[in-house]
Amino acid sequence: MRGDRVLLLSRIAGSSSRGDVPPSSRDDSFEREELPHLDAAHNLARWLMRDREAAEDVLQEAMVRALSYFASFKGINPRAWLLQIVRHTAYGSMALNRGVETVPITDESGDTVAAELVSADDNPEIALLRSRESRQVRDLIAALPVELREALVLREFEECSYKEIAETTQTPIGTVMSRLWRARQLLARAAEAEGLG
Repeated sequence: MRGDRVLLLSRIAGSSSRGDVPPSSRDDSFEREELPHLDAAHNLARWLMRDREAAEDVLQEAMVRALSYFASFKGINPRAWLLQIVRHTAYGSMALNRGVETVPITDESGDTVAAELVSADDNPEIALLRSRESRQVRDLIAALPVELREALVLREFEECSYKEIAETTQTPIGTVMSRLWRARQLLARAAEAEGLG
């Protein structure tokens, strides 16, 4: 996964050398201010898009936009600014692709290719059970409405404050709190129904 982001950065750097990015934004302050938040941006894109390739495309587009507009950035929270760009890019992509359904890549037997199942600490049976449970939880989160899912991901996975989530989503803090409460309630009910609770 780290290699994918290195490739993304080289593509962005290639864009700036070809003149796609205004010269005023080509200084090293972008690297210093925004690149530390690349993992958070990637994580948000993955959860919003629910497809790895689409998330990579959204992240690349968002980083090019961020680089292009960085010279005009005057805010005090570069993380929230970048996540907001990722969010807008993801929503734009979803609107463009509305009705398009993606199919997961499978191996020869027809089974979806899974990430590592075995941990050095567990026997294979325990590792498989944990992997299935983790996949079920990810699926439950992915099934949440997008506005609830993004609030939950920003709070629980990216550890953003309510204020940062409000800045990123451009909604009042009360709305953020309400969305988080609703997301947690729906997730708890769904987990109970699945027998995970």
